[in-house]
Amino acid sequence: MEKVLKALGIKDINEGCSTGQNWFSSGEIIESYSPVDGKLIAKVKTATQADYSKVAQSASAAFEYWRTIPAPKRGEFVRQFGEKLRAKKHDLGQLVSYEMGKSLQEGLGEVQEMIDICDFAVGLSRQLYGLTMHSERPLHRMYEQYHPLGIVGIISAFNFPVAVWSWNTALAWICGDVCIWKPSEKTPLCGVACQHIWNEVAKENNLPEGISCLINGNYKIGEYLTSDTNVPLVSATGSTRMGKMIGAKLAERFGKSLLELGGNNAIIVTPEADMKIAITAAVFGAVGTAGQRCTTTRRLIIHESVYDKFKEQLIKAYGQLRIGNPLDENNHVGPLIDKDAVKNYLGAIEKLIAEGGKMIVPGGVIEGKGYESGCYVKPAVAEAKNDFEIVQHETFAPILYIMKYKTIEEAIAMQNGVPQGLSSAIMTVNMREAELFLSAMGSDCGIANVNIGTSGAEIGGAFGGEKETGGGRESGSDAWKVYMRRQTNTMNWSTKLPLAQGIKFDIN
Repeated sequence: MEKVLKALGIKDINEGCSTGQNWFSSGEIIESYSPVDGKLIAKVKTATQADYSKVAQSASAAFEYWRTIPAPKRGEFVRQFGEKLRAKKHDLGQLVSYEMGKSLQEGLGEVQEMIDICDFAVGLSRQLYGLTMHSERPLHRMYEQYHPLGIVGIISAFNFPVAVWSWNTALAWICGDVCIWKPSEKTPLCGVACQHIWNEVAKENNLPEGISCLINGNYKIGEYLTSDTNVPLVSATGSTRMGKMIGAKLAERFGKSLLELGGNNAIIVTPEADMKIAITAAVFGAVGTAGQRCTTTRRLIIHESVYDKFKEQLIKAYGQLRIGNPLDENNHVGPLIDKDAVKNYLGAIEKLIAEGGKMIVPGGVIEGKGYESGCYVKPAVAEAKNDFEIVQHETFAPILYIMKYKTIEEAIAMQNGVPQGLSSAIMTVNMREAELFLSAMGSDCGIANVNIGTSGAEIGGAFGGEKETGGGRESGSDAWKVYMRRQTNTMNWSTKLPLAQGIKFDIN
């Protein structure tokens, strides 16, 4: 790991703020410990309010320059950033795995997602389309265009310490915005590494400070972003509780928010499901990233006619899981992020049992050689009811709840019967069931899949959810529009001034 840290510019003590080539910070120190082995990786100095002010001033100045650069040229700088990521994919993927705890395959996949969004953004830089409309007035032309917003604030979560930042940043950059990023205080080194990679691009192209900025620290640093009236948009990923506070603060000052919050995702398994596909999707969805994805499968809604058979196969599949060091590619499941996450996991199991849930794959903390960090737990499966209070909440841990249904309408009602609305899936080869699930009478989530699990979204589609998930959309499709302001233009090229709606207003 020492070689990896060196390749990514990680030192013993890292400055927590950067505006490009300049690094600085004068706050307290964050110690980043790996959940893999409990060892200290490195330390990061956090930002103070004065540091934030310096960063914000740099970003404001950079925007004045960046918005004048043609979008395809901005796309060229994003392309170069993507090439840097290709060259550093293995190193950055290992850091993601080691600092966050997800499997190496998932760490590498996260960096690939960064590369993919850069490729997407490069093409998009030549496709920031507006529309033309016919005016009701003669010799007039109407059209709309999009302009950059300014500074985009990005608050990211620990579970995807680099990918979600890149979803926002790559699109914001080609739209003409500049970015200030506050990574999770649980994975600060991933932020430092990404900033170093951008700094290389900026230096090679003689770009000014402030196009990409980094600020490390706790929630107080996030409050500086959400309170700053010079930051028109804040994109925040995290809990519903956090999103409610950020959304309210931004609404007070008429700022824009892009919120990606909690998920409580379900897979419906019908009698006409391909059971092999369904088992694989359910297990990966439930235990991938140790259950710490917003798209993690938390509920399995299984038809009563196949319930016992599916449960038997599920227990067998869970018995094959290998839990251990995520850098060992033979392992399926790594650790939780920290010991607080372990406490939440144990607390959820306790509440579940108190409400009448039945454990069919017992959980618990794993101890012994190789598990010294105290962050490794057993993925658990429990029979439960959809209306249990604990089931209605998002538990960020590998706990899967299974339950029965009789009719497809009942299954869809159960799927929708939680406060969150991020991702959903149905396993069926029956076209009528599939189309019902995807219709207006079906899933109420932002993502609805057929014969695919709830996690593992591609960047080509817009990502986000409804209800308490926040309503935001990132990544593909036309998600770029949130990073820009729409302007309607009417051009009069006549020698008269006719008014809309035929209004008469004659003066001499």
